[in-house]
Amino acid sequence: MTDRLESLAPTIIVPLRHDDQSSVTNQSVANLVPTTPQITFDRHELNALLSLYGRKVAEGEWRDYALDFLKDRAVFSVFRRSTEYPLYRIEKNPKLARKQGAYSVVSAAGHILKRGHELARVIAVLEKPVRLVV
Repeated sequence: MTDRLESLAPTIIVPLRHDDQSSVTNQSVANLVPTTPQITFDRHELNALLSLYGRKVAEGEWRDYALDFLKDRAVFSVFRRSTEYPLYRIEKNPKLARKQGAYSVVSAAGHILKRGHELARVIAVLEKPVRLVV
């Protein structure tokens, strides 16, 4: 066993200088970077969307969701069952940010239920009002 360990040479890691880098590594890194920019939800937006989704799942209304990051908008779709059309689509479209608001809630029929500049106010349309039972 000691002969086996002695035969192994220590590995020395030397950082490459800028001019030592090969074009192969530059090409492989360049392939990882997307060429077209995508619109995404940031951490706070995802937190608001997933907390709403968690409440609706607990109530038994929603069962599945999907995230789509396109080059012109980001879409959070919610489903009652995973095999049907989405019940609602919550869309972020930055091109409309200065006009009607970047966020909108779209129903399954394609009707825009609410549109606005703040995500919390837009997704409030999906919350049920609290009812007093007497």
